[in-house]
Amino acid sequence: MRKIVVLFVVAFCLLSTGMRAQHTFVHKQSSTYEWPEDSLVLKKLDQWRDLKFGVIFHWGLYAVPGIVESWALCSEDVDWISRYGHNNYQEFKDWYWNGLSKQFNPTEFEPAQWAEVTKQAGMKYMIFTTKHHDGFCMFDSQYTDFSISRCAFKEHPKADVAKYVFEAFRKEGFMTGAYFSKPDWHNQDYWWDYFATPNRNVNYKIERHPEKWEAFKTYTHNQIGELMSNYGTVDILWLDGGWVSPRNNQDIDMPQIAAMARAKQPGLLVVDRTIHGKYENYQTPEQKIPEHQLPYPWESCVTLTTDWGWVKNPVYKTPNRIISILMEVVAKGGNLLLGVGPTAEGLIEQPTVKRLQEIGRWMQKNGKAIYHTRITPNYHCGNVWFTADKNGRTLYALYALPEGETLPAVIEWEGNVPERGTSVRLLSTGQRMKWIERDGKVAVTLPAKLAGSTEPIALQFDTPLPKQNKK
Repeated sequence: MRKIVVLFVVAFCLLSTGMRAQHTFVHKQSSTYEWPEDSLVLKKLDQWRDLKFGVIFHWGLYAVPGIVESWALCSEDVDWISRYGHNNYQEFKDWYWNGLSKQFNPTEFEPAQWAEVTKQAGMKYMIFTTKHHDGFCMFDSQYTDFSISRCAFKEHPKADVAKYVFEAFRKEGFMTGAYFSKPDWHNQDYWWDYFATPNRNVNYKIERHPEKWEAFKTYTHNQIGELMSNYGTVDILWLDGGWVSPRNNQDIDMPQIAAMARAKQPGLLVVDRTIHGKYENYQTPEQKIPEHQLPYPWESCVTLTTDWGWVKNPVYKTPNRIISILMEVVAKGGNLLLGVGPTAEGLIEQPTVKRLQEIGRWMQKNGKAIYHTRITPNYHCGNVWFTADKNGRTLYALYALPEGETLPAVIEWEGNVPERGTSVRLLSTGQRMKWIERDGKVAVTLPAKLAGSTEPIALQFDTPLPKQNKK
């Protein structure tokens, strides 16, 4: 009964915040974690944990009509899958498979714009969707003709878009990652036309047709090999489609994939989402933030709008909302991966640019409380979230401003009391704040000029912390 009540409350909260129905479906988070043993992987994992803020781009055929990525091809009967005006399922599939690739011609594609805008936002790493579940490759794969480099865009000098995306972001100092869907609904060795497609899974019995599954495994290995061989340094292999796993009788031999990939990319982080074990180097709760701090690496992947890719008439989260999410995620020990969808023409549209720039202006002034920080035992009180620098002596208090509210005259919290005589400063300017402590409660008086401000703030001060916070 208690579980039923909790599920009801969660569902109600999702609806009440205006999230679209499709986001009530997310991949389940793993319940356990296994630390890597490879020293190069551990080193890169520590570097990744310092970055805190990244971007993921979903971009593919679905950008042309501005619809949910791939999922309308799946015949599951859920309320967030629509055929978008088509009369029947087969008609829709024919239009998607055969029509959109003839229309997808992003002649304004400029990855340098993507890199510039996201760098301005304060993002430090990037995940690019090289192939989603529909099987359409955003890289030049020799194993299929269903790719950006074989469609209407094939004569463009940047037809191998993944190559130029990775190059542009590496040039700006980003850590780079390749999203890759393990299921491939276009591949005849996964969805075989001989049978119907009842759901997202392989549509034939693997035990009856083992040769087809072996062919699909080879196809998957070969495509990941291409990404690891032909696209420069790749830091993260971000694998989606958790139903393709041994526990679901769809074993693609992850040990062999990881060994091959790391032979080509030493220290590669492998993120086999939702499949706990040695090939999920960090966890990826989707469209949510864990309730409490987690003692291992993780990232919340959250969309800027209500969708991963570009859609018509998007509903945006405000910059303050994203900043507040970032504060909470980092205080709980994670990274934030923000979903942005480029247009069918290949650009990040201006309303998105504007919001990312606003986030970036805040990060320029307050990023010290985000980047390279570590968690504290007392990490939350009301609207205040706490982080600490690596030496364990400087604490940051980040005030998450609720939507529609302005800064109060006094910010209060319990615990994390500054050392006697220490300065509490506004991080963005260094200005000293007046503060008092009474019975374990701290009250910081903000400058009069901040009265009525609608921008979150961060404070900095020294406090004695337990030794374990230095980890």
